Amino acid sequence: MVFREPTPANDAIKDSAETKRRDLRPLRQLLPYLKPYWRQIALASIALLFAAGTVLGLGQGLRALVDEGFAAGNAALLDQALLVMLGVVGLLAVSTYTRFYMVSWVGERVVADLRKRVFDHIVGLSPGFFETTKTGEILSRLTTDTTLLQGVVGSSVSIALRNTLTLIGGLVMLMLTSAKLTGLVLLVVPLVVVPIIIFGRKLRVLSRASQDRVADVGSTVDEVLTGIRTVQAYVREDMERRRFAGTVEGAVDTAVKRIRVRAFMTMLVITLVFGAIGVILWVGGHDVLAGRISAGELSAFVFYAIVVAGAVGALSEIMGELARAAGATERLFDLLSIQADIQAPADPLPLPVPPQGAVSFERVSFHYPSRPDWAALEDFTLDVKPGETVALVGPSGAGKSTVFQLLLRFYDPQAGLVRLDGVDVRRADPRDVRARLGLVPQDPVIFSADAMENIRYGRPDATDAEVREAARAAHALDFLEALPEGLHTFLGEKGVRLSGGQRQRVAIARAILRNPPVLLLDEATSALDAESERLVQQALEELMRDRTTLIIAHRLATVVNADRIVVMEQGRVVASGTHAELVRQEGLYARLAALQFDRSAAE
Repeated sequence: MVFREPTPANDAIKDSAETKRRDLRPLRQLLPYLKPYWRQIALASIALLFAAGTVLGLGQGLRALVDEGFAAGNAALLDQALLVMLGVVGLLAVSTYTRFYMVSWVGERVVADLRKRVFDHIVGLSPGFFETTKTGEILSRLTTDTTLLQGVVGSSVSIALRNTLTLIGGLVMLMLTSAKLTGLVLLVVPLVVVPIIIFGRKLRVLSRASQDRVADVGSTVDEVLTGIRTVQAYVREDMERRRFAGTVEGAVDTAVKRIRVRAFMTMLVITLVFGAIGVILWVGGHDVLAGRISAGELSAFVFYAIVVAGAVGALSEIMGELARAAGATERLFDLLSIQADIQAPADPLPLPVPPQGAVSFERVSFHYPSRPDWAALEDFTLDVKPGETVALVGPSGAGKSTVFQLLLRFYDPQAGLVRLDGVDVRRADPRDVRARLGLVPQDPVIFSADAMENIRYGRPDATDAEVREAARAAHALDFLEALPEGLHTFLGEKGVRLSGGQRQRVAIARAILRNPPVLLLDEATSALDAESERLVQQALEELMRDRTTLIIAHRLATVVNADRIVVMEQGRVVASGTHAELVRQEGLYARLAALQFDRSAAE
């Protein structure tokens, strides 16, 4: 269980939009995602115009009904009005259905495209980014933020456009009906618009903060569930419950502040709008009594005033949703703006064919991004010939795993060169480099799939027979076939249905199937019991034959037969040779060997 303080990367993706919070234009970044669906948007727009037009047409029908029907006592006109009304309602219903369906469909497609784009970008980022960024923060952006955008693109924007059209059309009809009363309406508009602008900015800030707090909740859950065995082993359930409750309450407090501001803004707008309507009705009533306008015109004016007021009220509501969507858009595009540290060169050098398996490090110095003041490797030099088996040994923190990280080009060194088959890995395509390497990590990754697919991950085009053969070579076939559905048995979340040793053998089978020119074994047998280790060691010896192999080992008994053993300490090579040569030198290796082999003899 790791409690992480805020890091520079987290701060960057959380705070990079601080200077833009007063700018309400981040939603424009969604336009390229809307462009492919312009036909559906055009159809929805036409339906939107029809819906707005029919609503505005109702006002003229009301005027005619009052002046020519009620005032003149014309029953036939009432019958005609009913038929026209039913026709208008039908047109309104069809246009509303079309608009809703098309806009919702576009919202689903845009969010799906955006999610894929964000995920595609994330999996291409360098490991250094994930070293300093919480997984829960990324998950929140992929789920919560995109879901929020889905609601906005698929609903709120359409409603905002509809109400905007209704507002503009209503104001035009108000002007045509009574210029005097419309002037009074326009006097009220600034009283309504100013609060929307002021509180809209406040809502934007609070919306972004609320989404960040929700991300903290997801991050805490991910952290606790990932380390649930450690939590329970140390009996820290109550502490984690309290920590999670505090995080949740923090999210609620921030959300309540946002809700309070939004509710107050809505209340203020409604008060101003409908208060103004009351005053305008009072003035209009006196005009009717004085004969300056007809009762039908006042009825139409009241109808349009209500339509305009409703549009303004709806827009004030939607402003809150749009503010939250703008915050979500900023968060997503902040993530998309982060560039991977490791990228393929514009004109990558091809690696030689066929592969040779030569590896070399020339005076390499490297500092991890999260620990810039500590040298993981310093003036490190190593040459590995094709087909040679080289073991890297030394105390924890000596830099052994860093050698693998640089060879896989998860990072680039600050000084020196790393070569594969004579080519500087920085001048080659990282995918080509990694395609020639097979990694068996100390803590193997088992995906939420069956055993067949987990092993086939090493070579997706492998046949079932080749997968079974790889499992047999890794001495994994027997226990996999014993599962309820054999190799097609679901292995559970992160392989929980397997023991540590079984997971390791599945990872070894994956590497065997890949059949790489260079094999990287990072404590590949550390999780095995003595019998399993013997079986797997035999499989590895077969796998390592005629193949360049780099082995990281703490247990020296597993590497005594290596062609060469390289002893590392504090990021440097301090000795190199065979087991017998290093023991005779009576240096660090001799002391480690004495500790381990003497203890084994005693046991």
